Amino acid sequence: MSHPQRLGGRHRANARFFLGRCPRPPFFFSHRDTPSAHPLGRNNTEVDVNHAIPLAHGVLEVAVTRASLPLEALCGFASRRNPRRPFLFVSRVLGRHVPTDPRVMAETEAALAALLDPAVPGPVTFLAMAETAVGLGEGVFSAWLTTSGRTDALFLPSTRYRLSAPVLLTFEERHSHAIDHLLYQPARVADRAVLAATQTLVLIDDEASTGATFAALVEACRPHMPALARVVVVTLTDWRSPEARDRLRDTLAPIEVSAISLLEGRFSFTPNGAPPPALPNVVGTGCLKDHLLGTGGARLGLRRPRRLPAALVAETARPGERILVLGTGEFVYPPSLLARHLAAQGARVDFQATTRSPILVGPTLPSVREFPDAYEDQIPNYLYGVQPEAYDRILVGYETPPHTAQASLLADLKARALHFPPLEDDGP
Repeated sequence: MSHPQRLGGRHRANARFFLGRCPRPPFFFSHRDTPSAHPLGRNNTEVDVNHAIPLAHGVLEVAVTRASLPLEALCGFASRRNPRRPFLFVSRVLGRHVPTDPRVMAETEAALAALLDPAVPGPVTFLAMAETAVGLGEGVFSAWLTTSGRTDALFLPSTRYRLSAPVLLTFEERHSHAIDHLLYQPARVADRAVLAATQTLVLIDDEASTGATFAALVEACRPHMPALARVVVVTLTDWRSPEARDRLRDTLAPIEVSAISLLEGRFSFTPNGAPPPALPNVVGTGCLKDHLLGTGGARLGLRRPRRLPAALVAETARPGERILVLGTGEFVYPPSLLARHLAAQGARVDFQATTRSPILVGPTLPSVREFPDAYEDQIPNYLYGVQPEAYDRILVGYETPPHTAQASLLADLKARALHFPPLEDDGP
């Protein structure tokens, strides 16, 4: 794979790293600095820059039209092992595919939350897309609740795991490596009442490319939200064309549709004739997971920001200690709270998560580890770009019981498994 090539244009933002070679986003603060006050919300720069990114199966061209930060600070690019969509926007601030400072993740979530009007009509339901955006979604939800003081909001992530709980709805993400998504009915009566009375629906994903999945999700939600009047699309990067934006508004009319992101632009992909990549089976067995997931966690609804359990608060770190904290699959936000807890003690912490998403190695993701999943689905999971020797300690967070710990991964990384008890939810 080659490095991106700039095609020309003007760029008023200060880019300090080349695409595909940015080991840590050069913004917010370094490990030695004091966190800043949401600079993303203040630095909204108009740009006109085109990039051509040669990938394994074609050339991805992107044109950035608005950015709070340089493109290379927000994302890189990679090739999927997926013939339905052979390219991937790889976020550098998400904590999924590349190691990320957990304080950068928190600042990113807070910056997006600050762009969401605290006075939107309520109740407000936040829906986050599995697998990639479940952590981002809960982080934005938690930050918005904290700053707005609202008490009429509900968080629900989509999932690919089956529980015995009643299913609210299903929808498809047609370009994904695992197409089908599930949303469960909230477990508590009060939460179901919030859902049924929802006036504002906030949809959260790492990126938007066509808007088709958002349209399908809102259409599936409409029968369950008869008072729905407003939809807000929240993403890190929004690559939808003006035509795609208009199409979503027209499809959902008379619902009011708006969007929040840290970067806007357009993209196109030109295949190069290489044989399409083979997509491994990453769908799973479809068996019930109650014995692994207990109450289901956030999948059955949250009303308040969750806290780190006392057992994990007891984890300590030395100033300057190099620590990698890993989430696993859809279990992302709770381990990220641990990462933030350790960073607050002065450790040099990175956060990342395993994934079922099959991606080819390249400049942005220079290595891959493959190992069995932790949910008894008999599918491969992956970890990208980790260099174990760069850390003094590696911790892997699980929501599943001890017998599911991924022994081969733990041995390879010389890591310690942490099995989280249910996180505390202060909600009603």
